[in-house]
Amino acid sequence: MMEISSAGSLDRWFSSDEQLHHVYPPSIQLLARKHWTPLNISQMVVQFLVPHDGVKVLDIGSGAGKFCLAGGYYKPGASFFGVEQRKELVLRAETAREILGLKNVHFIHSNLTELDFKQYDHFYFYNSFYENLIDTDKIDDSIECTPELYNYYNRKLYEKLAELQPGTRLATFHSFDDNLPSSYQLVESQVGSLLKFWIKL
Repeated sequence: MMEISSAGSLDRWFSSDEQLHHVYPPSIQLLARKHWTPLNISQMVVQFLVPHDGVKVLDIGSGAGKFCLAGGYYKPGASFFGVEQRKELVLRAETAREILGLKNVHFIHSNLTELDFKQYDHFYFYNSFYENLIDTDKIDDSIECTPELYNYYNRKLYEKLAELQPGTRLATFHSFDDNLPSSYQLVESQVGSLLKFWIKL
């Protein structure tokens, strides 16, 4: 078992994506390039989602928790929450958090449809529904994936985002704009428009 990080070793963990991936077992590392957010993207996202200390950021479909861990490191004055329906990935995320010693990061084993989004201030979404489409790379076979679920999850996300207060911030990465309520205004795009920042009017 790895020892919990000190401040200096924490900086080393976050010195590169490859270094941070070593906080996970090899089976999770293999998924990292395709399924987890790169650190340079996380830095841009948290700059937008954390305009001041004290905010709560929710990662919708947090996988092994890499984005939340990065957020907790880059923005120690904010709290980062990840919701993930795969229990094994939640356990991997919790283990990584303990190794890194990040106290402002939390993981929730649940389906996003069961979560009260109003408990959080701002949101990150890296198209976690995409694996429900045919002929896409899936993380594993531990949950059901169907096109019907893709449509269902998008509809539920739309409904939950529509209920939130004006001023809510949302960052999307590799996601489709037509799944968002029209009340969300695009304020900036980066990385060839793959990364987009939105604010609810």
